[in-house]
Amino acid sequence: MVMAEPEETPRSQRPLAGGCAVAGDPSQPAAATPRRLTVWCKSLVFRGDGYTVFDDADGRMVFRVDNYGVGPGSMALMDHAGRVLLTVRRRQRKMLSLMPETWEVYNGDVDDDSNSNDGHGEPHLMMRATKDLGRSNCTASVHAVDEPQLYRLSWSRREEFSRIYRHSSTGDETLIAEVRRKRGGPEKATLLGKDVLSLVVQPGMDLAITMAMLMISNSYR
Repeated sequence: MVMAEPEETPRSQRPLAGGCAVAGDPSQPAAATPRRLTVWCKSLVFRGDGYTVFDDADGRMVFRVDNYGVGPGSMALMDHAGRVLLTVRRRQRKMLSLMPETWEVYNGDVDDDSNSNDGHGEPHLMMRATKDLGRSNCTASVHAVDEPQLYRLSWSRREEFSRIYRHSSTGDETLIAEVRRKRGGPEKATLLGKDVLSLVVQPGMDLAITMAMLMISNSYR
């Protein structure tokens, strides 16, 4: 597959659903219908852990995720050209601690040692997700300009799915993304390998933030 050279774009921020922003992603046009993506749970880097994500509409790469062999505690979510959009970090609980495990998602490339954000000031925390003790759920708060947007990440090992729900101010929940084992074949009746997933994202939801949530829920599933 031959990809055109990406155009050089200035360091800018585009709107994110809910009022916050994430580094510009040219792969994400406005959509009036759900986006369907194929998530391959493999890194493109030798001895790395990560994901490679393709758009079902045209087969092009949308995202790639790598930890560059340094362990699952920190991963970089990049666009097709290798620009880091988000850094996803796992904060492990201390031994015998009753505090729940948390995840932090930062805008751009955040260095593990210096906490720098590409040398442009303090890291910008985009999202924090907290594991619900004793349940197959995480509660995620996406930071916004006006007020945080709350989401619930749910998963099932037995039924092999992950779902993301958005909380409304009235307490209602709306399903905004779902991932399952991908099916192939003429009638889509054949389950593909466990490392090949199908992700459906509803209109208006940021794809990069959704992928970060999927990475978090998939770590438990």
